[in-house]
Amino acid sequence: MTRPLTRLFQALDRFHAERPWDHNAHYHPWILSQLPVRFGSALDVGSGSGDLVRLLAVRGGVVQGVDADAAIVERARELTPPGLPVSYAVGDAREGLPAGPYDVITCVAVLHHLPFREAMEGFRERLAPGGTLVVVGCAREQARLDYLVGTASAVANVVMALVKNQGRKVARPASMTAPVQEASMSFARIAGETKALLPGARVRRGLFWRYTLVWRKP
Repeated sequence: MTRPLTRLFQALDRFHAERPWDHNAHYHPWILSQLPVRFGSALDVGSGSGDLVRLLAVRGGVVQGVDADAAIVERARELTPPGLPVSYAVGDAREGLPAGPYDVITCVAVLHHLPFREAMEGFRERLAPGGTLVVVGCAREQARLDYLVGTASAVANVVMALVKNQGRKVARPASMTAPVQEASMSFARIAGETKALLPGARVRRGLFWRYTLVWRKP
């Protein structure tokens, strides 16, 4: 990497460290748009500080959040107003999720931490007939289109950081304190394995280094 490019990336790192914004929360309105107006039960896998759980509770009868980090689960409980029909549990998705069945299962920026096939099979098993699975995930850039979308995301990322923070330096929100792990699966492999495991699933590339997946169980 040339010295000017190195300096550019360092400057961008400093800029985003001072003006963080939650890429995952950016997708929450889209997630809600994929779901029924009302549903009975929902499970959010990797629920973090509970932002999505609390949004789901507006529509759902009972919403369960599960996260492996005990500290962030406790923070989610602190942030949840009394009376919301939600609960949080500390649990590792690798070791088994609550049995369900659930009308809705959501999973945001967590699937790349898990064995892909086993996780998807677990979601499929726990989803009620007619239920909806919505995933916002992270994939490894591999194809030319991945890099083109990534370049567009880098530009949009600066714009969004300025707009959302009104140009100010801000503290990192609680929802952005989870450990970061690089994705190992490419988008093409994710799409291929998903369609084999969940026939009829819709998998799309998205901005901000995310892909989206929607499946409605027959």
